[in-house]
Amino acid sequence: MTENFDAVDIIRTKRDKGTLTAEQIDWTIDAYTRGVIADEQMSALNMAILLNGMDRAEISRWTTAMIASGERMDFSSLGKATADKHSTGGVGDKITLPLAPLVAVFGVAVPQLSGRGLGHTGGTLDKLESIPGWRADLSNDELMAQLSDVGAVICAAGAGLAPADKKLYALRDVTGTVEAIPLIASSIMSKKIAEGTGALVLDVKVGSGAFMKDEDSARELAETMVALGQDAGVNTVALLTNMATPLGLTAGNAIEVEEAVEVLAGGGPEDVVELTVRLADEMLQAAGVSGADPAAALKDGRAMDVWNAMITAQGGDPKAKLPEAKHSDVVYAPADGVLLELDALSVGVAAWRLGAGRARKEHPVQAGAGVRLHAKPGAVVRAGEPLMTLLTDTPDKFDRAREALAEAVLIAPEGDRPAQQLIIDRIS
Repeated sequence: MTENFDAVDIIRTKRDKGTLTAEQIDWTIDAYTRGVIADEQMSALNMAILLNGMDRAEISRWTTAMIASGERMDFSSLGKATADKHSTGGVGDKITLPLAPLVAVFGVAVPQLSGRGLGHTGGTLDKLESIPGWRADLSNDELMAQLSDVGAVICAAGAGLAPADKKLYALRDVTGTVEAIPLIASSIMSKKIAEGTGALVLDVKVGSGAFMKDEDSARELAETMVALGQDAGVNTVALLTNMATPLGLTAGNAIEVEEAVEVLAGGGPEDVVELTVRLADEMLQAAGVSGADPAAALKDGRAMDVWNAMITAQGGDPKAKLPEAKHSDVVYAPADGVLLELDALSVGVAAWRLGAGRARKEHPVQAGAGVRLHAKPGAVVRAGEPLMTLLTDTPDKFDRAREALAEAVLIAPEGDRPAQQLIIDRIS
């Protein structure tokens, strides 16, 4: 087969700050997927994109080419609106669990294709797999049937969605090019657009526990992804949300499921409830539903009914006892005062080291491992009171987890913690 372009010419174009044509981009993604472009050549191109960027038309075409590398799902036969949410990842971010059934209460189908955790950020599928019997892998027919019957599904994405992205992501991970905003945006949006949802709400995290540490970078990523969604005909909005401190009072797997169920029962931590309700509002508005009251649906049990049906449909027992860690270790407050800071990254790394996360995709996780928080910033604490409980099946991990927490906490003798908004901005 004669190739239309040469990889070296395309690398030189981006190296020299040029603009790639639609035809060059289509060929590049297809040729890399076919193995015509070698990993070292795509690595060079990725680095050139990281350093020199892409314009909106280039990013849009790059995303379209990645979608075209695989299948695209179609939910039109459901006869109802669809909406999805994507979070860029954080610590204690169990929002998808109560959110999917909550939105489904109002007649909007939620096909939530989720992933597993890597490093300090937790994975939705890892959390749900702590429920006895629950399974993540569904066929397309099973997914469609569950959306029709229950209205919500949280499951693993099939291998047929944007296979070019899977290959590109693995390469970016080992070549120092993960941070390239055009490549992050196209990676996320190619999969979300290929999922076929009509509306998409993005939760772009900002802060120490997030991928984007500063607001400017997070805003650029959010604006890029919203533009990609709109270019593809998907009604897309984004929220910038705070990830300086963990969400809720748990970071782990089973303990986060437990907290999500508390929210579905009308309780739970204020920040988890606030973000769940706000994202539900955004998803419903984007799907064309007005006048809904998600907060009421949490209080009156309607969202819990959908949760129970959703878990049962995927083989899980929503009433089953969740796994518990065999060992625990308490971290105590070192002084009296006001808890001013509780660093999300430190807590995430501690949970990861305790066994709640993985360093490589193939590594197992412990269902019961993690960190349970007893105070959040703004609370008055006393020396010797519990600040956190560390949980694991392997007690030799406690020392390394404590090392991660060495600088996690700032306690001042007195004074107010500067107010921090959970929801920083909305981008549409």
